[in-house]
Amino acid sequence: MNKTLLALAVSLLTLPALAKLPAPSEEAKAKAAEAAAKAAHGNKVENYKLCLSMDKAAAHYFKTSAAAKKDVKPAVATPACADPGPFVAPTAAAAVVPTAAPAATPAAVPAPATKEPAKKS
Repeated sequence: MNKTLLALAVSLLTLPALAKLPAPSEEAKAKAAEAAAKAAHGNKVENYKLCLSMDKAAAHYFKTSAAAKKDVKPAVATPACADPGPFVAPTAAAAVVPTAAPAATPAAVPAPATKEPAKKS
């Protein structure tokens, strides 16, 4: 009897956790998109800084190795570091997807703006 009551109490307490959340508003979606864009830009900036520091370390290594008269393999050609520039917020006009194509042209499927992460199973 006690086990049954305990199981019933636990199931009643966990029931609100199973409730479906309401769909986010347009404002919340826009905020989330901007936060994602800021995070992506921050990652680009960090990658740029990492590239600069690796170039600096490699230059120092080659300089000191040449001064010490060590045999050094030639440097591997890598692409130049690309500065991402300042953050530019995505505009609402870019997020608008046309709902209908003109009748004279065939309907085109618009490409998704961002790649959604794969669902974990």
